[in-house]
Amino acid sequence: MKVIAVTGPSQAGKTTVIEALASLEQQQPQRLALGGDAAVTRFRFMDEGWAALDCPGGPDGLAQTGPALMAADAAVLVVPAEVDAAVLAAPYLRLLEDAGLSTFVFINRIDAATDRVRDIVAALQVYCAHGIVLRQIPMRRGDKVIGAVDLISERAWEYHENARSSLIEMPADMAQREAEARMDFLEHLADFDDGLMEQLIEDKRPMTADIYRVATEALRHHDLIPALLGSAAHGKGVLRLMKSLRHEVPGVDQLRERLPEGTLAAGCMGDAVKHLGKTVLLRAVAPVASGASLAGGNLGSLLDLDARAPLGALEPGDVGLAVKSDHLSVNRPLFTATEAAPVPGALAPRIANHRWLIAPAHEKDETRLATALARLGEVDPGLTLQQHEGSGHTVLCTQGPLHLRRLLDKLAGVFGVEVTTTEIPPALCETIARRVEKHHRHRKQSGGAGQFADVLIEVMPRGRGEGFQFAEQIKGGTVPKNYIPSVEAGARDALAEGPQGHPVVDVGVLLKDGKFHAVDSSDFAFRTAGRNAVKEALAEAGTIVLQPISRVSIRVPTVYSGGLVPLVSALKGQVVTFGADPGAAGWDLFEALMPVSAEADLFNALGGATRGTAWYSAEPDHYEELRDAPRRAAG
Repeated sequence: MKVIAVTGPSQAGKTTVIEALASLEQQQPQRLALGGDAAVTRFRFMDEGWAALDCPGGPDGLAQTGPALMAADAAVLVVPAEVDAAVLAAPYLRLLEDAGLSTFVFINRIDAATDRVRDIVAALQVYCAHGIVLRQIPMRRGDKVIGAVDLISERAWEYHENARSSLIEMPADMAQREAEARMDFLEHLADFDDGLMEQLIEDKRPMTADIYRVATEALRHHDLIPALLGSAAHGKGVLRLMKSLRHEVPGVDQLRERLPEGTLAAGCMGDAVKHLGKTVLLRAVAPVASGASLAGGNLGSLLDLDARAPLGALEPGDVGLAVKSDHLSVNRPLFTATEAAPVPGALAPRIANHRWLIAPAHEKDETRLATALARLGEVDPGLTLQQHEGSGHTVLCTQGPLHLRRLLDKLAGVFGVEVTTTEIPPALCETIARRVEKHHRHRKQSGGAGQFADVLIEVMPRGRGEGFQFAEQIKGGTVPKNYIPSVEAGARDALAEGPQGHPVVDVGVLLKDGKFHAVDSSDFAFRTAGRNAVKEALAEAGTIVLQPISRVSIRVPTVYSGGLVPLVSALKGQVVTFGADPGAAGWDLFEALMPVSAEADLFNALGGATRGTAWYSAEPDHYEELRDAPRRAAG
């Protein structure tokens, strides 16, 4: 069995392409939806088994593409027949480049195209370091595309509505254009074959079989990306695509060479299924049987794609569902007998920047929610969980609003847990701008042993990012050494919440003097005295509110770079640097300093300004004064 990953932007027609391929010889192919819009379809063509992995489009579904690419023998990138839509394919081209996977481009809806195919390919080429070459050119009647000419066989095929194309004689007015396009195609191929290069130099006509051989080798080595034409919804060009896949897609042996040594199977997709539990779609690289050791545990049951029929084992290349295997995770989908490894970094999901606080609607469901989120995190590579520093509540990090909605539906429908989501409050803090000396005596007598502690402290500002520092200069034992740590603990207690309700940072506390009582002094008394003294000092000094600033790295297609400067400025950010992204053709890398509180707005604005193609990562950089916040001092 061979496996292809079908990917591309939303609304490009990926699912329609798969349905058209699967229906060429089989009226009812086997299809199983997994993890939202992801799905696997198994079918047969010319007595060979095939499986197509339908990778969701759009930024919310892009995270599921990496594991699918690692398990596939080849990829089909489906793109609309529009020049302006080429940028939407940029994130997928970037992933395919990083995967080093044999790739076909299928320009869909060609019968409705108004742009020239050559211009569409040129627009795609901007985002691809490897050459994209046309394997077919369109035949037009007026402004309408009525068929295509294959540049290897030089045969002309006329499209028919929902029927196979018919072979016709090449129109006379196509001859010159076909010859020019074919020569351009052959020159690209000749870069990877000396024999073909010699024939072209000597003006010899290459044999068709030789061209097919060189084209196949170039595809399997990921030297070139061939582009084919069609309209899947009307059955046009699909058979030609399927025949190219059949002849040129490598088998599981090449996949075995591409994956880490010892890999037995790869987890393509996963889902949490009601009444079935965690389900992982496996692609076997070597023989895998139920009960065998996989990823450091025993593999549970193997089921067919109908999720009912048991499978005793998977042969190399086969796909099947692993259930009752709680140790398997799509986050680490490359399985040896003893270990599970993640996909390479370049194929890892984007950072989940769409963040919300999540809590159960009913307190009794707290444990159930934690369990459900952990299980979802094992089958959804785009999901991450964090803990909010201020409240300790769970932060659900997703790829976008559609991803969040899908997870909430899964929590309710599969796990029976209703939840509430709220925005994350801004992570503000406070500090002081001047030194204050404060004396505080803690005395309490209420029968029995009393409480006594006397401290003289000085609270002083420190540089941004230098944090808290405690020191003492006690002389003569006015405060016994065993009580000094209690004063420091009390100071830390006071800094947990300042006069304006935020944590206090970047201050130093110096214990200068004090007094104790031989009977009534205690650790508790000195901790209380230290806390109260610092609180009084903060109130007297007055605090200023600080906001955290992140260093944000934005990866964006070059065509949208010009709009980022005003976008960042509007969100009170500052562009630090920008230039070509060394990791991908046609992309720029922006670095900016931005308030953490603006990140939610950045996520939404970036998605709108770049049509969902750009993304960012952020790391803490420093704190700065929140200009609009009032200073609070003692009144």
